Amino acid sequence: MELLRTTPLSVGKVGFAWRAVVGPAIERATSVKLEGDMLIVETTSPQWANEIRRSSATILMRLESFLGKDVVKSITVRRHHR
Repeated sequence: MELLRTTPLSVGKVGFAWRAVVGPAIERATSVKLEGDMLIVETTSPQWANEIRRSSATILMRLESFLGKDVVKSITVRRHHR
């Protein structure tokens, strides 16, 4: 993980960290983008949105181990309507 923390921040790096932190089921049901230090998570499922909100403190802690301290300070979950 140290190697990942030292590489430049990119969309791919954020996506990789998200997949590693939340696992394949949540990853398939979501899309993420980093805006400043806020991670925007979009999902079409109210169940996954609730799960992400409920687990956000743990997710933030795990993201820090992949991305470094203060890269992601908050998570905002949005409902994506198809």
